[in-house]
Amino acid sequence: MTYTLPTPDAPLNIGTRGSPLALAQAHETRRRLMAAFDLAEAAFEIVVIHTTGDDRAMIDADRALKEIGNKGLFTKEIEEAMLDGRIDIAVHSMKDMPVEQPKGLVLDCYLPREDTRDAFVSINYRTIADLPKGAVVGTSSLRRKAQLLNTRPDLEVVEFRGNVQTRLKKLEDGVAEATFLAMAGLNRLAIQGVPKTAIPTDVMLNAVAQGAIGIERRADDMRARDMLDAIHDVETGQRLAAERSFLGALDGSCETPIAALATLQGDTLTLRGEILRTDGSESETGEISGKIADGASLGRELAQELLSRVDDDFFDWK
Repeated sequence: MTYTLPTPDAPLNIGTRGSPLALAQAHETRRRLMAAFDLAEAAFEIVVIHTTGDDRAMIDADRALKEIGNKGLFTKEIEEAMLDGRIDIAVHSMKDMPVEQPKGLVLDCYLPREDTRDAFVSINYRTIADLPKGAVVGTSSLRRKAQLLNTRPDLEVVEFRGNVQTRLKKLEDGVAEATFLAMAGLNRLAIQGVPKTAIPTDVMLNAVAQGAIGIERRADDMRARDMLDAIHDVETGQRLAAERSFLGALDGSCETPIAALATLQGDTLTLRGEILRTDGSESETGEISGKIADGASLGRELAQELLSRVDDDFFDWK
């Protein structure tokens, strides 16, 4: 080892967004590193970086993500800080991450995955099926909107952004009857009293990499590489290799309604995938199984199989 571990006088800087969930994920990363290397909390500095996607005015105005950019909305400024040396590693929600990383950065560390399911959140109703005809539902996710309209075309879907507290306030104010959040985020935040019901994945298949935390580093930082190796969860990495390969083969972004979930059973990986038209009028689903080591190729194969079933204008954002 040709480097020294971080100390309170020379801490390792952990970059993150400033939302409560992002901070919870950064704190989890710090705790795992502290335990793995028997280091004091002061040996790690959590650095909050404001991203374009966190703009308060756009959140309050319920501006659609596709109007202001794509998945890079939540990563660009953080990655710039890492490239110029202000931070050493960056903690991300993996469902926000583009498939390709900027030159000089590597994303190969994942923490143990949480619940992948979506949560149905409503003050007055328990499930999607309980919603009355014509009910207003709020979401900023094109995937959730398309999935919802595919099964309930009678519903009205409006743009809905903000953290848990903001969305609950909007429900209380009657902006919508229901919204959706990730079960993983609710579990990590441990917020009490949220009127939620977990949605089975055969009813609403989750976003690619939902529930997973990824930690990005500079490619030439060997200290960060070795430290992150110590907390990397192999199973999560195997599952995400298949899901993110599926997404990459479909050219996925925040403008594409795409869902996928990889599961492991013994030496076998099974990947379920779904693509939808943005208006929810058409959906194609599929499943493929094979060796865990072949996860990335399985993802590409399933993507091509689904694409072979649809017309060229299926992804109408292209």
